[in-house]
Amino acid sequence: MGSLVRTDGLTTEQAEILAVVREFVDKKIIPVATELEHADEYPTEIVEGLRELGIFGLMIPEEYGGLGESLLTYALVVEEIARGWMSVSGVINTHFIVAHMIKQHGTPEQKERYLPRMATGEVRGAFSMSEPGLGSDVSAITTKAARTDDGYEITGQKMWLTNGGSANLVAVLCKTDEGAESVYRNMTTFLVEKESGFGETAQGVTIPGKIDKMGYKGIDTTEMILDHHRVSSDQILGGKPGKGFYQMMDGVEVGRVNVGARAVGIANRAFELGIAYAQQRESFGKPIAQHQAILFRIAEMATKVETAHAMVVRAARLKDAGERMDVEAGMAKMVASEYCKEVVEASFRIHGGYGYSREYEIERLYREAAFMLIGEGTSDIQKMIIGRALLQDYQL
Repeated sequence: MGSLVRTDGLTTEQAEILAVVREFVDKKIIPVATELEHADEYPTEIVEGLRELGIFGLMIPEEYGGLGESLLTYALVVEEIARGWMSVSGVINTHFIVAHMIKQHGTPEQKERYLPRMATGEVRGAFSMSEPGLGSDVSAITTKAARTDDGYEITGQKMWLTNGGSANLVAVLCKTDEGAESVYRNMTTFLVEKESGFGETAQGVTIPGKIDKMGYKGIDTTEMILDHHRVSSDQILGGKPGKGFYQMMDGVEVGRVNVGARAVGIANRAFELGIAYAQQRESFGKPIAQHQAILFRIAEMATKVETAHAMVVRAARLKDAGERMDVEAGMAKMVASEYCKEVVEASFRIHGGYGYSREYEIERLYREAAFMLIGEGTSDIQKMIIGRALLQDYQL
């Protein structure tokens, strides 16, 4: 193990968890990741291994059968998993966004009903906010939940559901007419139950199939079509309508820390591959690592990995302390994703022509890094969030 992405102040238990996860990644994920990714094959054995390690219950409180760990522990675990294969970290990301939202905002009955089974992985969560006609403009959602005598009927089309096929519980953001002047107070999060798989997976719920993507393969990214799906009022997250936007934004903060951590994991792996290859490949009678141009590239890569890691750790610790961290999460996500792209490209250049071959792992990382730039909000969106907050902090 090298000297990068070490974290000060960890407990003995945190260090032990990370050691177990790193061993699992080295033995069970890295050796098969590229083959499974190229085949776009769901990593069933890997996911079952993570279930056995208790990773699905990592942040779920002990009273509900989880490990009760912090967001920091989760972020560091995600870094390790993404270092092996970024897609696997996606399996647990949306699961934990939903678990976090239920833990923070759910009714006591919702917590009792879902969290114990989410801790074991029996219930898999998916997170549904985006739609085909919008990206980060959440206020423009068109999926509507209309009141009925015994609940609501949801109609609309959702897009980009990670775990859309494998999940059996989806947190869905809908428009509801609560009579509020602000559009953000006319949104409600519903907990929609369905069967795993594709096709009609519940009354009025259809998952058409996997979306074919450039990268981020292996796991299922899907649409979700809701056609007068009937749901009881008990399935409103928190029990009261009109709070969906704020619940979702809380989940997105966790998601941005996750994507930042994923970007660090990818960048760290790209650095490992680059520095190893630079010491093995020779040109002009010596390893290319001894050429100044390559040496400088290695130094820049390591510095960017460390910087991104430090920002992700800071954002996670703020969240764990109960402090607002939308700016810090945005900064961490932006820097980590942009540096991930730069580090992967630098490693790709070190590999030369071999980096363009599907035989080499760096080719997969090159495609995975692109997703980090858009997942959980682009850098432009992060800049808007950061800039507006700074204007408030430094208002004249």
